[in-house]
Amino acid sequence: MPSRVDRFLPPTPLARRLSVQSVLFAIGEGAFMTGSAVFFTHVVGLTAAQVGLGLTVAGVFAFAFAVPLGRLADRIGPKRQWAIGASATAALYVLWPFVTGFATFLAMVVVLELAQRAGWSGRGAYTLDVFPHDERVRSMAFMRAALNIGFTIGALAGGLALAFDSDAVIRAMPWVTACVLALNAWLITRLPDAAHDRADRTPVEKAVRSSALRNRGFLVLSACNGVLDTNQVLLNIVIPLWLVQETDAPRVLLAWLFGTNTVLAVLFQVPAARGVNSVDSSLRAARIAASFFVVSCLIVLVTHDTVGWTTILLVWLGHVTVTGAELFESAAHWGFLSELSDPARRGEYQGASQLGETLGGVWAPAAYTFLAMEWGTPGWLTIAGIVIVATAVMTPAARAAERYLARTTQPAAA
Repeated sequence: MPSRVDRFLPPTPLARRLSVQSVLFAIGEGAFMTGSAVFFTHVVGLTAAQVGLGLTVAGVFAFAFAVPLGRLADRIGPKRQWAIGASATAALYVLWPFVTGFATFLAMVVVLELAQRAGWSGRGAYTLDVFPHDERVRSMAFMRAALNIGFTIGALAGGLALAFDSDAVIRAMPWVTACVLALNAWLITRLPDAAHDRADRTPVEKAVRSSALRNRGFLVLSACNGVLDTNQVLLNIVIPLWLVQETDAPRVLLAWLFGTNTVLAVLFQVPAARGVNSVDSSLRAARIAASFFVVSCLIVLVTHDTVGWTTILLVWLGHVTVTGAELFESAAHWGFLSELSDPARRGEYQGASQLGETLGGVWAPAAYTFLAMEWGTPGWLTIAGIVIVATAVMTPAARAAERYLARTTQPAAA
């Protein structure tokens, strides 16, 4: 019986601690995210356009500081930066109820986004640093599943707060999140140090390596992976809009779609990541993700002309297949970071990966929505073609990244 239970638990005590931390973090973030639209409009007093503009500006700052924040994690240590970012995030949530007007909202979201990005850069570098090679991707898969569990619990908590229909309750939501995130930050400080958190680094680790931004193969690979990651645009934007405007499916089906996605992400993220422990296996996972992505496009496009239960079944199946794309793309992403990051610059490679993925996907919400809603079948086929091309480019890009690392790390190692 214990062996059966162990199959459903993270493989090591450290992975279990990090999974618990992931649940806690996601509960705090998920609770606020669920009611954030109401908080921003009713408490802060903003319009929807102001909220969107503020979040866009914050995203621009996060993009600009992605690599510098990654380099900072390499300099001060990934766990230390993760803890500082988590603590700053918790402190900033305390201030949310005192924010009024667009100017203070803009300053708040920019600083908060930078604090969160700093924490995530440290977290990513820490997990690569602290886990042995063969445990990395599997442990990250458990942590991703834990995040989905936490966000679900947080969404339920946020929904309960909204059910009171009270501005006082909504105003207090950031303080609840701040308390949860403060506990999360404390748990981070209790984790063991990773290799780059210790001062006694070896000469190899101290050697000057070439910048991640010069690894063009890695940047191209990250951008292509960003294209694969646009499965989230299909999942959260395009398919729901298509269901409402272009099919006869009932709108209540949306709740079942997102519920199915959450359940599948919790149950199958770890199996999807199994065996992803090399560049070749990461590329294989990316091709599987692309296959699911394309199949989803082909399924959903026909629902414009179907009726009744056929439409319902096909839309649901299209959402399931795009969930498959999400699971295998995540596994491929972790595998690439594990195998193609310079061990002495893992934080910087985290930032470079964020740059590439942002460039690979920032255009997708507008482009995919236009293609699907305005062009119909040709538009869906175009989306599928974009994914196929990006996936084809990933293999030569990954090989170029491997060659670059071989050239730049061997002299230091020698």
